[in-house]
Amino acid sequence: MKGRNMFCLMRSGGVSDSSRAMGIRHGTRIQHHSKPISKIYFIFILLLLIFTPRVDSSWWYIGALGARVICDNIPGLVNKQRQLCQRHPDLMQSIGEGAKEWIKECQHQFRHHRWNCSTLDRDHTVFGRVMLRSSREAAFVYAISSAGVVYAITRACSQGELKICNCDSHKRGRASDDRGNFDWGGCSDNINYGIKFAKAFVDARERMVKDARALMNLHNNRCGRMAVKRFMKLECKCHGVSGSCSLRTCWLAMSDFRRTGDYLRKKYNTAIEVTMNQDGTGFMVADKDFKGSTKNELVYVETSPDYCLMDRAAGSLGTAGRVCNKSSRGTDGCEVMCCGRGYDTMRVKRVTKCECKFKWCCAVECKDCEDVVDVHTCKPHKRPDWLDIT
Repeated sequence: MKGRNMFCLMRSGGVSDSSRAMGIRHGTRIQHHSKPISKIYFIFILLLLIFTPRVDSSWWYIGALGARVICDNIPGLVNKQRQLCQRHPDLMQSIGEGAKEWIKECQHQFRHHRWNCSTLDRDHTVFGRVMLRSSREAAFVYAISSAGVVYAITRACSQGELKICNCDSHKRGRASDDRGNFDWGGCSDNINYGIKFAKAFVDARERMVKDARALMNLHNNRCGRMAVKRFMKLECKCHGVSGSCSLRTCWLAMSDFRRTGDYLRKKYNTAIEVTMNQDGTGFMVADKDFKGSTKNELVYVETSPDYCLMDRAAGSLGTAGRVCNKSSRGTDGCEVMCCGRGYDTMRVKRVTKCECKFKWCCAVECKDCEDVVDVHTCKPHKRPDWLDIT
């Protein structure tokens, strides 16, 4: 769904380090959940939002600006999202912390690709116009962002940071696994609450529109939420004489977010192209020979650009100046990364720690070793000769 306004929130850190989250929209009512905002600070944020280029506001901007959430003044929020924000400002803050994590994870997963999940400073869309295209990349971003909300809320519940939730109270009594019986105890992560809130908050705007992009976003949001639950793991503490583990107390905990990122990255590779059905209630697989199920797969509607050249309309930043690996034949290799344009080589000095020795007690002393390495960067696109004719 091209050109639709998304909602935006803000929380500490984000794409570039700042203070905490704040959003501004035209209005006179301001909700406070911490210290009053000074008049000068308010004017500064207002001007910043007015003059920030906007393509399509997104809640992904939650981590980009400042410390406080002003729910009534956040651009692009639909009523349900604004109501949730007003009721649960502490949850919004947790989502802001989570936004930094999933954006960092996205950039880790695509660090060796032409599109590397790059973000734009002071841009409500976070990723720019590239997200207006219903591509594989958009599918991945929606899935990982939805997963990030689940992860952040669930973690905050278990750490006692939120008033509305805590550990999973349903895990009680005895159960068993392949190692035998155990007692539920400890603090099981409340993944079901995290999923419930993420579904209500993240999906709210998509449910207001009936088009192919909205259906695509809803599907990929769900895949992201389920990916976090997929990697819940059982953790146990042993009891008994000399740690014999004759008795165990166990609880369910989320795995590291990297496992979710790795999983969704694989789903990106196998994402399925779909088209909307005639009655507008769902989609069909574009490949008529496809026999599987799309339930747990990422889906997309439009093919991706090649991201080789800068294209402002498509949101592509191009690969000119990107570092590449001369000896690799993969996506990070100079031939693939540079799209056949060739690369420049520069010799640079690199300082590393070496000859480290343990010194009693208790330090490690190292020397600084200097070596020279070759760094390869993609050449810029060559202008056609006719453009240089005057």
